[in-house]
Amino acid sequence: METSLAPGLYIVAGPIGNLADLTPRAAEILRLADVIAVEDTRVSAKLLRHAGSDRPMVPYHDHSSDTLRQRLLERMVNESVALLSDAGTPLISDPGYKLVRDARAAGRFITSLPGPSAAITALTLSGLPTDRFLFMGFLPSKAKARADSLAEVSALRATLIFYESGPRLSASLAAMAETLGDRDAAVAREISKTFEETVTGTLLSLSTRYADAPPKGEIVVIVGPPGEAEPASEEDADAALREAMERLPVSKAAGEVAKKLGLDRRELYARAMTLKG
Repeated sequence: METSLAPGLYIVAGPIGNLADLTPRAAEILRLADVIAVEDTRVSAKLLRHAGSDRPMVPYHDHSSDTLRQRLLERMVNESVALLSDAGTPLISDPGYKLVRDARAAGRFITSLPGPSAAITALTLSGLPTDRFLFMGFLPSKAKARADSLAEVSALRATLIFYESGPRLSASLAAMAETLGDRDAAVAREISKTFEETVTGTLLSLSTRYADAPPKGEIVVIVGPPGEAEPASEEDADAALREAMERLPVSKAAGEVAKKLGLDRRELYARAMTLKG
């Protein structure tokens, strides 16, 4: 067992609920670090007691000043600084990336300890595709900004991961259904805690479920990818060919439409010749 740490930054993943999920290595870092930068000292104090750590804490969160970040960078020259979030892996929906960015620019030693993440754990609980996914964090609170954010990813063939709060959950699910379509989804909450729950259904059915009974606790929403697009109709192909032939020779127009609609190029070329004639 080590008795001291090399100077630098140690990114420590803490539990997302059950304190027993703290890894032995993470507990050791928390016991040995010269100082621990935390989001909320009251929350982190419980974890430090569990880890057997009496190391000093300094608050580091969204509202921390550049001056505080600079002080931590200066301490990393001769001291070990552990970065700890309220729950899970730091830098996921918290401001820690600025400290890592500046520490790297200053040439400080940096290491990250693997550990729990609510986003990934909820993804594994959802039963939705995991081969391609995008973490979206919290959606904006304003309706238009929320709709714009969802519209940006509406065509992406990937599972989407959102963080959400209980009071906003039903409205957010309804907004997702309106912009993304009524996709399969899962709502996971209180992961690894006593009242852990994962509920699956379509976005609209889940929105209805929580409309009059907003759930408590930490919430992750997983939304499945869009279904297969309907094949283009003959009318769609003809319209696309006519438009393309106004700009391109027949052969190139057929190639463009074939790529756009996923249709056979030779058949489109024959159809284009018929339309031209």
